[in-house]
Amino acid sequence: MASFMLHLPATTTASRWRSFSVSASASSNGAAPGQSLSVGQGKGGPVVVELPLDKIRRPLMRTRANDPGKVKDLMDSIREIGLQVPIDVLEVDGVYYGFSGCHRYEAHQRLGLPTIRCKVRKATKETLRHHLR
Repeated sequence: MASFMLHLPATTTASRWRSFSVSASASSNGAAPGQSLSVGQGKGGPVVVELPLDKIRRPLMRTRANDPGKVKDLMDSIREIGLQVPIDVLEVDGVYYGFSGCHRYEAHQRLGLPTIRCKVRKATKETLRHHLR
């Protein structure tokens, strides 16, 4: 965890200072120190979590073909520096649906990785139907 202290003048005179403290952790996902966010907590915004690949349904997988060269390049990158951008996933009634990040998902599969970092957003069945059109 990293902590930083920022001192700003409270008035035009330099004799009084106002302090602000900021802390961050690489694994906090924005949660306060000592807390962890999981899907379903918070105010309804997206949450970044690691999900098992086999828990993510890919309803459009049969209708789209991935570029093999792009998948290979992503495999090389993920092997070297890890996944840089999480895939977007919808959670509807406790079931996860992936519609984007197809190349990243396949790269993880081909590398034999059990999980993938996902930005999960809760959604309604109507939203899911909209994505399936």
